[in-house]
Amino acid sequence: MNDPADILQLQRSAFLQGDPPDLAQRRADLKKLRQAIIANRARIESAISVDFGHRSPHETALMEIVPTVQGIDYLRRNLRRFMRPERRHVALTYQSGRAYVAYQPLGVVGVVSPWNYPLSLAMMPLATALAAGNRVMVKPSEYTPETSSLMAEILADNFAQDQVAVINGDAEVGAAFTALPFDHLLFTGSTQVGRAVMKAASENLVPVTLELGGKSPAIIAPGHATEENVANIAFGKLANAGQTCIAPDYVLLQADDVENFRSAYVKAVSQMYPGGAESKDYSAIINDRHFQRLTGLLTDAEAQGADVITLAEAPQNAGTQKLPPSLLLNVTEEMKVMQQEIFGPILPVITYRSIEEAIAYVNARPRPLALYYFGDDDAARQKVLTRTVSGNVGINNTLMHYVQDDLPFGGVGASGIGAYHGVEGFRAFSHAKGIYSQHKWNAANLIRAPFGKLADAALRFMLR
Repeated sequence: MNDPADILQLQRSAFLQGDPPDLAQRRADLKKLRQAIIANRARIESAISVDFGHRSPHETALMEIVPTVQGIDYLRRNLRRFMRPERRHVALTYQSGRAYVAYQPLGVVGVVSPWNYPLSLAMMPLATALAAGNRVMVKPSEYTPETSSLMAEILADNFAQDQVAVINGDAEVGAAFTALPFDHLLFTGSTQVGRAVMKAASENLVPVTLELGGKSPAIIAPGHATEENVANIAFGKLANAGQTCIAPDYVLLQADDVENFRSAYVKAVSQMYPGGAESKDYSAIINDRHFQRLTGLLTDAEAQGADVITLAEAPQNAGTQKLPPSLLLNVTEEMKVMQQEIFGPILPVITYRSIEEAIAYVNARPRPLALYYFGDDDAARQKVLTRTVSGNVGINNTLMHYVQDDLPFGGVGASGIGAYHGVEGFRAFSHAKGIYSQHKWNAANLIRAPFGKLADAALRFMLR
């Protein structure tokens, strides 16, 4: 069976035929998924490297396999607690009964995953949906065909098609997939495509979780452009050659700190990638279209007066799609690099005069998926935390909030709708069913027609 609509019907029929999976079955499914990922680690690392043209197996293991395995372990450990019904308050008038919320599976969840982290951004939503007791259909990116094909093979070897299915295909297949009447749809990708996904889902009133992107700022407090802080920014910017939705997109710092930042960034890049763009640990750009887009951003910025500092020599192999890291100074708003999410190893620097000005700069733009702040635990930090709105915040670090299993992960506004990870992920893929169980004695009998003195007394009591 290859037609996505037929597979959806198969999974929905299977879901409706029996009881939802119990705790033991869900834990067994998660364990099976975990074991399959670890058993195929070398194949996964190789497939992703082929799709990218080059990506270090260490980077894939650390950035994709480890967080996914740890996320599955977290779900298995906490699943009993997540599944437990929650007692809710009952007013005195109705305390002859009991109110509680039961979390039940939604049915069939659709997952549309991107190319930049093709394993983790497919497998982690899959694991979360399975933990919530659902059946799942996954549509991976057509930009990573080797990885998508391998995932289809691995999942088919471990799960029946009526429980987990992978739908491979091009953008047309993806558009048809998002138009299916799922019980919930999770999409990870660009804001532009996210709008189209939400529109398609709305035709069937399918609830969505949208993990999008945007320009995530890194704000450096005055005097805090230290080597350690700048190295953290370089790590977040250059992991996967900047092809990370929560990578710091640009830096905000005081003008007096620009030279310190520049020298520290150059040092950090040379230490992480001593071979420059030729380094075996430095990733390639996913395809020629994105490579040309990024080189176009550099050309446009330089033409408009930016100081483009290229931090490594271009690879000698003319056919490679490795783009050397670049630092951009004297950046203006008119440059294309400040008008779109970069998604590559280019880091613009914007200067501010005060923390209030930095906050205003962030707030004048669409709300980002992540925000990073480097500085002391003081009034300035508190201002940034309370007066900006973003998906998540990293303080004196980058990227690390994603791997905190007990924190929700998601955007706000243009950077996304809803969240997963933590109990929020379990609940995103569950229906919170409110239940009120009435005992034999029912106080509501006192306020039924025909009304009289007893109803008057009851009303006086309730409205006292």
